[in-house]
Amino acid sequence: MADKTTLARSSDRTGDVDRWLARLQDCKHLAESEIKQLCDLAREILCEESNVQPVRTPVTISGDIHGQFHDLMELFRIGGFLPDTNYLFLGDYVDRGYFSVECVTLLLSFKVRYPGRITILRGNHESRQITQIYGFFDECTRKYGSQNVWKMLTDLFDYLPLTALVENKIFSQHGGLSPKIENLDDVRKLDRIQEVPHEGAMCDLLWSDPDDRVGWGVSPRGAGYTFGQDISEKFNQMNGLQLIARAHQLIMEGYNWPHEQQVVTIFSAPNYCYRSGNQGAICEIDEHLGTQFVQFDPAPRRGEPPIGRQPIEYFL
Repeated sequence: MADKTTLARSSDRTGDVDRWLARLQDCKHLAESEIKQLCDLAREILCEESNVQPVRTPVTISGDIHGQFHDLMELFRIGGFLPDTNYLFLGDYVDRGYFSVECVTLLLSFKVRYPGRITILRGNHESRQITQIYGFFDECTRKYGSQNVWKMLTDLFDYLPLTALVENKIFSQHGGLSPKIENLDDVRKLDRIQEVPHEGAMCDLLWSDPDDRVGWGVSPRGAGYTFGQDISEKFNQMNGLQLIARAHQLIMEGYNWPHEQQVVTIFSAPNYCYRSGNQGAICEIDEHLGTQFVQFDPAPRRGEPPIGRQPIEYFL
C-alpha cells in the first residue's frame, strides 16, 4: 500500500502536468526546468514501451504535425481531446512549422498525464541531424537562448517506439517497410535507443515510401527505400495483418490508399509549410477495425514569428 509521501508526490506531479497542459494549449512554451522534468517523466514511461507497441481500439491515428500548433489544436477539436479520445501519432512533430517546441511538449505532457490513452511514435524528423537543418534546433535556441532544450528533447526522441500494432492487425509506423524486416519479431529485436541511423532496418521504418512499382527501389529521399504492392501484400500476409498505416508523405486530400488498400497514408498538417494548400486528415479506427477519415482545413493562425534560416528542401 502506497504511503502518504508517495501519494502526495504523485498528486503534485499530476498537478504540475495539468498546469503544463493548460499553458501549452494556450501556445505558451514551458520553462527549461519544466522541460527537463517532463523529459524525465516521459522517459520513465517510454522505456517500458515496445518497438512494436500494442494499441487497443477505438483509436484515432494522426500523421505528420510539423510544428503547426494551431492545426494540432484543430485536430483535437475535431477528433476529441484526451482522455476522451485515444490517439496514435505516427511521428514528425517538429521542424518546418513555427511551434515545434509547443507541439512536441504538448504531446509528451499528454503522454505523461494519460499514458494509456496516447501512443507517440518516432518519425524521421525526431533526430539530431535532421532537426539541425529543418528548424527545430533554431527554434529551441531562439526561444531558450541555448541548445539545452533541443538536447533534452532529441535525447528523449531515442526512446520513442518505432512502430505500433493496433489489435494485432494494423501495423503502424512513420515511413514504411524494410528489406531487412520480414516479420514483427525482427522489429522487436532492434536496439532503438540511438540516433536514427543512415541505413538499415530502423532507418527504413522511418524513411521508406510505398510506390507504384514491383519490388524494392532506391528512394529519392536519400534514405530508406520505395516498395511495391507485392512487398506490402507479402508482408501483410506473412504477419497476419489487415493494413499498414503510415504517414511521411504530403497528401493533398490528407490521406490516400496506395497498393489497393494494403497501405494507408495519413498526413495531418494542413497547408503544409504554410504554402502547400493541402487538407489534413485523421483516421478513426473503431472496435471492429473499421476506418473513417476526417479531413480538416488549416486553423486560423495568430501572428507567427519568422522560423529562422530557410530550411533546405529535401522532399515535401
